Amino acid sequence: MFDIKMIRENPDAFDQALAKRGLAPQAAALIALDEKRRAHVGKLQDAQARRNTASKEIGKAMGSGDKELAEKLKAEVSDLKEFVQTGEATERELNEALTKALEVIPNLPLDDVPVGADEHANVQYKIVGEKPALSFTPKEHYEIGEKLGGMDFDRAAKLSGSRFVVLQKQVARLERAIGQFMLDLHTENHGYREVQPPLLVNDTTMYGTGQLPKFAEDLFRTNDERWLIPTAEVPLTNMVAGEILDVADLPLRMTALTPCFRSEAGSAGKDTRGMLRQHQFNKVELVSVTDADSSLDELERMLSCAEEVLKRLGLHYRVMTLCTGDMGFGARKTYDIEVWLPGQNAYREISSCSVCGDFQARRMNARYRVKDSKDIRHVHTLNGSGVAVGRALIAVLENYQQEDGSVVIPDALVPYMNGLEKIEAPTLTGKG
Repeated sequence: MFDIKMIRENPDAFDQALAKRGLAPQAAALIALDEKRRAHVGKLQDAQARRNTASKEIGKAMGSGDKELAEKLKAEVSDLKEFVQTGEATERELNEALTKALEVIPNLPLDDVPVGADEHANVQYKIVGEKPALSFTPKEHYEIGEKLGGMDFDRAAKLSGSRFVVLQKQVARLERAIGQFMLDLHTENHGYREVQPPLLVNDTTMYGTGQLPKFAEDLFRTNDERWLIPTAEVPLTNMVAGEILDVADLPLRMTALTPCFRSEAGSAGKDTRGMLRQHQFNKVELVSVTDADSSLDELERMLSCAEEVLKRLGLHYRVMTLCTGDMGFGARKTYDIEVWLPGQNAYREISSCSVCGDFQARRMNARYRVKDSKDIRHVHTLNGSGVAVGRALIAVLENYQQEDGSVVIPDALVPYMNGLEKIEAPTLTGKG
């Protein structure tokens, strides 16, 4: 959400930044809408002032015995009262129109973000590790999981439809181990505070982080008008909604391991096999709330925390700086971590870390007191995957697969698997 004052003062810069997003100029239309609103508010204030003055004049006229003037003033006050009542309703309509126009405009990219229309313009930031040298043709994760008896897509479809999976046996345990490992890493080594937030939130909460109103079709809504969270970013970031924080308490760093729910409305035909794009998945989320001066450094720190997960799991990956056309709605800059998947012979996103500036904070009215000053400013917010648990499971299965169909457990996960070092396919016994 943008401050209309900023747009009024920097219309050309605003439109130039939108152009990097591939959007048409909007400053003139927004300013015109604001001018209409301001002009009406001015008239309304004049009418209210005149009503107050006329009301006092009635008393003076009555005191001097000038009944004719008093009646004339009473009629004027009555007309002004009606105008003010109608005008206040119009003011609300104009405020709402301006808000609706502003709330669907995406955040402005930072100057160092590469300009481009889609993922083909993303720029490699770094590459870490090497691709595993497999002496056999690697299988994709769903082939591995099904052979291990740990993934059942047919039963999931019977229970819930497409884009769901039933995990079981040691594969289910491995998925749980990955989540717990990441949560422990971020809380014990990276200084994040563990939170277990609600999975159902209200309209205001979804609005605060920018999911509403623009992306309602990507969400699941309950009959009592709550929303299933698409990511723990939503409740974690909104923890500070409406609050004024002390700068000494910043940054706030929070993490949560939660199920996430997405309708994948725009992904028809994409990744229909396997677990890459599911309606329900687990994710460890990282959220930071900082002051304005610290947010860019915090982005690099958050990225390093997410990277550490893959380093400890021994997974090869690259980091991409997303271009303006591939960034999310609320982001000013985004790094994607893409893990190497031998079965797909491709890099796939496993984490996305973004700095949002004060874009979400303005929607949430989240602020902080500046040190040694009476100034109050909007906080800056950041969010990142630390990382997607299901995709980490996919990466482990594909990178640690063996020719006989078994999967070696990465050293970092062995303690979470009660010492188990390998998952092997079940032996056929002839029994049903």
